[in-house]
Amino acid sequence: MTITRRALLRIGSAASAALLAGCTHPPSPPAVAVPPKPAPAPPPPPPEANAVPKAAGWEDVPRLLERIRPPVFPARDFSIAQFGAVAGKDASTAIAAAIEACRTAGGGRVVVPPGEFTTGPIVLASNVNFHVSEGATLKFSTDPAKYPTVFTRWEGVECMNHCPLIYAFEQTNVAVTGKGTLDGQATRENWWAWKLSHWKEKGKDRPEDEQRPDARALIAMGAKGVPVAERVFGAGHKLRPSFIQPYRCRNILIDGVTILRSPMWELHPVLCENVTVRDVTIRSHGPNNDGCDPESCKDVLIERCVFDVGDDCIAIKSGKNDDGRRVNVPSENIVIRGCTFKDGHGGVVLGSECSGHIRNVFVEDCAMDSPNLERMLRFKNNAVRGGVLENVFVRNVKVGVVAEAVLTIDLLYEEGANGPHHPVVRNVHLQSVTASAAPRVMYVVAFPGATIDGIVFENCTFTNVEATEVLAVGGSVEFKNVVIEPKIKPKSLSSRSGPM
Repeated sequence: MTITRRALLRIGSAASAALLAGCTHPPSPPAVAVPPKPAPAPPPPPPEANAVPKAAGWEDVPRLLERIRPPVFPARDFSIAQFGAVAGKDASTAIAAAIEACRTAGGGRVVVPPGEFTTGPIVLASNVNFHVSEGATLKFSTDPAKYPTVFTRWEGVECMNHCPLIYAFEQTNVAVTGKGTLDGQATRENWWAWKLSHWKEKGKDRPEDEQRPDARALIAMGAKGVPVAERVFGAGHKLRPSFIQPYRCRNILIDGVTILRSPMWELHPVLCENVTVRDVTIRSHGPNNDGCDPESCKDVLIERCVFDVGDDCIAIKSGKNDDGRRVNVPSENIVIRGCTFKDGHGGVVLGSECSGHIRNVFVEDCAMDSPNLERMLRFKNNAVRGGVLENVFVRNVKVGVVAEAVLTIDLLYEEGANGPHHPVVRNVHLQSVTASAAPRVMYVVAFPGATIDGIVFENCTFTNVEATEVLAVGGSVEFKNVVIEPKIKPKSLSSRSGPM
């Protein structure tokens, strides 16, 4: 299927117009055409187990932060009230009209005033700052028919699927800001029901997830190299959309908002560059409710955010399996600082969708504390995903309670060793990390042929450790000035009486 650039622009305009009009049905079939993209370079050969990664460290961060600059917008406001929005009613048409007026004028702020409004999906444009005022709540429809089919990535595989609740495609200078609330309204009765078996009690019958047949079909399409234009899901299918997804965008800012009850992943920038996420609060405890998932992104700053979620708090990704290798774009140069992590499967996580590689991740001055937070730092990969996860630096992180371990490296995740690819985790430095209660410091498992190497703990203190470490792997793990204090202390030799 060959599509000219001119035809593609017509298709994109028609699809955008349908979304901006608040349509209740998916666009006609031509709208599923995929924008052209230069052919990626062939993937590099699998790294050798003894390869030495390029040096990276904290000295690189100032230079990196100089490149991460939030966009600046013209001082023009377009209140959705001026375009007919009324509190308590659906504001889809007014929001779309305000965005279009703002775009046409050359940019500015589209303002949601105080009050409660409802809406369908929102499509942002270049130079538009979508501002949700303090005291404003924007509730999103849970009717899948209101979410047209758009070009997206679902769990690391490109496809055509339900539009994210807030979406931007190939735009520059885009923001979602303000102290208001964005409520996806997802519950067990709507979006989350598609993953209903996630909620079943352990030990009882667990019916197959409603989304699983579609997920399997999409993965199979990626493995077979089916053209993305033909991987059509959306209407009639059950792959849940993300909440906020800028796709192939530059200069992104998400600042100040509170996000509740997402269908799936909350913040999901894909193939973006220069991304700032700051002062965001996320509370969403549904299945697969990751907090922030930068995927195949470059130059990302996540700071002063609060994560209280049903899955990983921050999960850095780069595409899944064969389709991730086809796109072949890493996530790199990511700074996470000053964040608070509450419930979640992991605090900062790399994977599992990591086939395009992840590198240069810096985490500092964060607090993690919840009996429902399972790990501080987590790597998850396997022989089907493959990918190199390297140059990860953590310092000045205070951990209260975690349920599994401070550091988990799991290369037996899901398919485990059943694949031809060579997962690598290397050059991981944890400095000045403390934990007051954890079952263990490390849970590290892999398989022959995988690489875990260059893991360093320095100036760390871990108290009330309950169990022995799990370290079922070769490679090097180094402790420098580390204190590990068991919860149940052995009797001191000095207390013994009688001759030695």
